[in-house]
Amino acid sequence: MKEFPGSEYAIGFVFGVAVLATIAGALLAVLTTRIIRSVCGLALCCFGLAGLYYFLHSPFLTLMEILIYVGAICVTIIFAVMLAEPDEAPTTETRRGALGWGGLSLLISGAAFWGIAKLGLNHKWPVPGAQVNDGSVKAIGVSLLTTYSLAFEVISLVLLVAILGALVIARYGRTKP
Repeated sequence: MKEFPGSEYAIGFVFGVAVLATIAGALLAVLTTRIIRSVCGLALCCFGLAGLYYFLHSPFLTLMEILIYVGAICVTIIFAVMLAEPDEAPTTETRRGALGWGGLSLLISGAAFWGIAKLGLNHKWPVPGAQVNDGSVKAIGVSLLTTYSLAFEVISLVLLVAILGALVIARYGRTKP
C-alpha cells in the first residue's frame, strides 16, 4: 500500500488530537463543579480513549468504548441527574488552599510523567510474544463463549447485582434522612 507524502504528520496530528481529547476530557470531568459538565468531560475523555484504542489496532475496543461508555454510561448519568431533586442553594464558602494543593499535585504528576517517560525511552523492551488470534470480532466472540465463558457470566452477574443495588438505593434512598 502506497502512502501519500506527509501522511506520517497527519497520523501524528490525529494521535495528538486523541491524546489531547483524553487529557482535556479527564481534566474537565474532574475539575468542574457542575455534574453535566463533568459528564461531558467524561464523554470527551472516552472519545479520546476510543481514538487511542483505534491507534492500537483494536477496532472492537474502539466501538465498545463508544457504545458502552459514551452511549450507555454517560446517557444514564445524564438521565439520573435529570430525574434527581434539584440542588440546595449554593453556599458562599471559599476554598482556601485549593490552589496550593492543585499546584502540588500537578508538580507530583509532572515528575511522575517525566520519570515514566524517561524509563520508557531508555529501557530495552522485550519482544512481544506470538499473537494468539487476529483480534477480530469473531475471534473475540469465540473466546468469550468458549475459553472465558465463566468469567463472562460472573461479570454479567456482578453487573446485575450493581443494577439491582442502584435501583434499591434510588427507590428507598430519598425517604431516609
